[in-house]
Amino acid sequence: MDILVQASQFILSLSLLIVLHELGHFIPAKIFKTRVEKFYLFFDPWFSLVKKKIGDTEYGIGWLPLGGYVKISGMVDESMDTEQLKKEPEEWEFRSKPAWQRLIIMIGGVTVNIIVALAIFFGMLMYWGEEYLPNEEVKYGVSLHEAARGLGLEDGDKILRVNGNEYERFNDIPKEIVLAESGTIEVERNGEILTLEYSDDVIGGLLKIRGAFITPRFKYYVGAFVDGSAAKAAGLEVGDRLLSLNGEPMEYFDQYVNTLPSMGNQTVTVEVERDGRVFSRDMDLPESGLMGVYPQNFIGQFKTEVKTYSFFEAIPASFTKSKTLLTDYIRQFKLITNPKTGAYKEVGGFIMIANQFDTVWNWQRFWSFTAFLSIMLAFLNILPIPALDGGHVVFVLWEMASGKKPSTKVLENAQMVGFFILIGLVILANGNDIMRLLGGN
Repeated sequence: MDILVQASQFILSLSLLIVLHELGHFIPAKIFKTRVEKFYLFFDPWFSLVKKKIGDTEYGIGWLPLGGYVKISGMVDESMDTEQLKKEPEEWEFRSKPAWQRLIIMIGGVTVNIIVALAIFFGMLMYWGEEYLPNEEVKYGVSLHEAARGLGLEDGDKILRVNGNEYERFNDIPKEIVLAESGTIEVERNGEILTLEYSDDVIGGLLKIRGAFITPRFKYYVGAFVDGSAAKAAGLEVGDRLLSLNGEPMEYFDQYVNTLPSMGNQTVTVEVERDGRVFSRDMDLPESGLMGVYPQNFIGQFKTEVKTYSFFEAIPASFTKSKTLLTDYIRQFKLITNPKTGAYKEVGGFIMIANQFDTVWNWQRFWSFTAFLSIMLAFLNILPIPALDGGHVVFVLWEMASGKKPSTKVLENAQMVGFFILIGLVILANGNDIMRLLGGN
């Protein structure tokens, strides 16, 4: 059921963005009286699932969910149908239109992607506002994934600055550490201010983590028990707060996670607090050393902030969020090109994207990730790679600057080169997905 919910959200999000992107090409083409032969959601090699012709345009749904397309008459595109181009240009063909009209048609999809992201963020800010955890609220310091220790951090450190910059929101800190690739982290440790340096060779390990590598440290309250829990057998109850282990003060969840696995098949003494009363219980640990206890949701131990927006405040805020998201994505793209980080190994395809959606239907998460995908598609499509919108834009701009139109042969060859580049990227991304599945991580 979890996979079905994730797949449904992924297909809905992708379909929505594809249709709107292609409308960005379709609408200006129609305005400039350019014939659109096909408008398709997904690709339709050999056959389509649904199709209907209205006027000059065939509308349909293909069976290959790798994107979508509009086929514009008189244009060298992914269909590689060049028979029409051997004839004299007709007035309704793309190649007969002035360069400025062709430019508007080509950037229409990317423009719509940006508008969609702005509209989604505007609606989310108006409806939900923004809830975040202030960094100053992370009063017990941080808890680390093992890979994050390469940064020089220790459990309990309070992060003050990254590369000299303070961050109001805690979630911005791990993102900045990764995207900066290297730099300094200023922390408070046991009352002392330290400056830690890290390099890009540690980033690859952080990117392999399927989750957060830095989280707020929190006190350990019993939230629930697993079947056969050693803690439940020892008399612990939901709501109990753990204070010490074998007489050693130990009140944070990460301390137990790091300590207990080495204490398998031992009897330990835990000190707990319940309704203001402190007492001890002896506990017989299994071979794994685990108590069989889920902690309570830690967010209740911190005061989050909720920022609300009026109509006129949400407009500039949606532009700021879109700009920040685009800037961060460009930085991620730069990260992939740095071989020392190994980030290219973590590039994902459709499986990774689908896994970003919740396993329960969460509209806030759905719209937030859809806005991110819209920004991502805008950036990727405007890259100057033949076969992408950006590749076509480059040729049109060259024509406008030089006054010389590229020959059909040049456009055909460029389209073919771009096609193989895209196929290579698709194979890399989805191949990484398959390798992760086979490797179990």
